[in-house]
Amino acid sequence: MIKRIVAISNPAKLSHRNRQMVVEREGYVPETVPVEDMGVLILENPAISHTQGILTLCLENNVAVIICNKKHLPVAILSPLESNSLHSRTIFKQAKIAEPLRKRLWKTIVKAKICEQAKVLLETTTENNPLLAYAARVKSGDPQNIEAQAARIYWQRLFGGKFRRDKDGDGINILLNYGYAVMRAAVARAIVGTGLHPSLGVHHHNQYNSFCLADDMLEPLRPAVDLKVHTLYKGAKEEMILTHESKQSLLEILTKECNINNTRLPIIVALHHYAASMRKVICGEDKQIKIPAL
Repeated sequence: MIKRIVAISNPAKLSHRNRQMVVEREGYVPETVPVEDMGVLILENPAISHTQGILTLCLENNVAVIICNKKHLPVAILSPLESNSLHSRTIFKQAKIAEPLRKRLWKTIVKAKICEQAKVLLETTTENNPLLAYAARVKSGDPQNIEAQAARIYWQRLFGGKFRRDKDGDGINILLNYGYAVMRAAVARAIVGTGLHPSLGVHHHNQYNSFCLADDMLEPLRPAVDLKVHTLYKGAKEEMILTHESKQSLLEILTKECNINNTRLPIIVALHHYAASMRKVICGEDKQIKIPAL
């Protein structure tokens, strides 16, 4: 079953009753949503209040809860500490992963990302591009930083020579940031569901980042966000801003179908296969991770 992505944009009070999330808004009849049907809950308004009980119920059902700032950009993700019966054993394996395997996994992730970027350029510009050749040059651990070299070509061809990717930027960047943050939360949710810990990364390592593995696994999925933002960019008549309509359009990415292991699945479902594949490789049960592709 495809889990629902629920975004609360207006002031509201959230509580629960009979395993349903109750949404109360002034002047409206209270609405309910079955918690077990939700995959991601986005709290976008600073005037939203909630009970401890609804957050606990969400985490018990592996619902990723995203909290946004006053600019409506995600700033925090809540995920359960444990949702898998083999959690401790899996975490031990993850913490002890050997360096050669780390480098091999990162090579696979970077190659997949660049190949997906090549697909996006082919769809949006219909011109030949050198990114597949760049992907073929990626070595174990990507010591030459081919990822960054490919990115310079990618962004200029996708959004023009004046575009600069900026995590704190406006316009196109703010839509990219929103889309990436939602995808990151969905990836973290899938990771926790397999018994892996999202903070123990393969390549990303930062003591202040609780989602290093989610950031690793996010990389090949970013082009799906880029493609959607490019569609919005081409259809925009004015400067791009984050609106209710653009946010809804970006949330739809999680229900877009992708290919994984020769099967077509919605991205939000494929993420669980992706995370399970990562767990198998880390635990020595498989050789190659299976990554969703556009």
